[in-house]
Amino acid sequence: MKFKISPIAGDASFRKFYRIFLGNKKIILITSEKDKYKNLVAYSAVNKFLRLNKLNAPKLYEHNLSKGIIIIEDFGDLSFNKVISKNKKKFKIYKKLVDLLLKIQKISPPKKIKSFNKKFHFIKKYSSKYLFEESNLFFDWYLPIFMSKKKALNIKKKSNKILHKLYNKLNFSNSFFCHRDFHVENLMKTGNKIGIIDSQDAMIGNPAYDLVSLIDDVRIKTSNKLKNKIYIYYLKKKFKNKKIKHKKFLEDFNTLSVQRSLKIIGIFSRLYIRDNKKKYLKLIPYTWKLLEMRMNYESFSELKKIFKAHIPEKNKKNIKFK
Repeated sequence: MKFKISPIAGDASFRKFYRIFLGNKKIILITSEKDKYKNLVAYSAVNKFLRLNKLNAPKLYEHNLSKGIIIIEDFGDLSFNKVISKNKKKFKIYKKLVDLLLKIQKISPPKKIKSFNKKFHFIKKYSSKYLFEESNLFFDWYLPIFMSKKKALNIKKKSNKILHKLYNKLNFSNSFFCHRDFHVENLMKTGNKIGIIDSQDAMIGNPAYDLVSLIDDVRIKTSNKLKNKIYIYYLKKKFKNKKIKHKKFLEDFNTLSVQRSLKIIGIFSRLYIRDNKKKYLKLIPYTWKLLEMRMNYESFSELKKIFKAHIPEKNKKNIKFK
């Protein structure tokens, strides 16, 4: 059978993607030389779990772990980033994405999933340790760009005392399936369905985390008014009229948004410094905007003071690397 193969733009991982045309059929070939387990085994296992729960994740067709290859279902190129960007009725679309998230959060998360290599992929549970590992990327990769490592370490120590209190005060338990990158680039329009991709980093975590990924998405700029409408829509469907839960959920949402923004700024800095991926630098200024917006609460006042005293405005808006 004749076939044609063409490369597809990659993401922030070490994977490479190719579209294979087999007559009228299209499939996706994924190769991974590094992090084979996460990018191939874990990804396929989580997709399998989602499909078993009647969610639209790519089917696995073939695999060869020794060669670092899997072949999966093709969900096309129409991400919800493109859909929302071209549509005036953005809230209507976001409601569908929130409905999908609520459906995912009703599923009992698995402790382990049998993968294609006949072993079990274990889904880890979030903890303060993981939250720190992620937010520390900000201090370890971003701050040293424009200050000495000694000064960056000092800021890290001061900041982590505050973050330690915030992470330990989270109200909701880590008991929900958490995609961890539930944003519009990873949600695909496949006919009348929503396809879920890039689920290899899934963990069991706080219900606010994936909502943060969707609302405070650094890849697409949305108004504060729209962000609030999406948040309220989720809240009303999730908790009905339980005001106490509303207050506690907001605390968790803000803390995890701050944590996630710190992580993202660190990751984007690392992608450039370590992996020579420059395209993510342009997203850092908007990530800073989201970070500062969510720190406008009393619980973040000390952290704001530290950042204001040591991080110049120019380093938030104009990222210049050594």
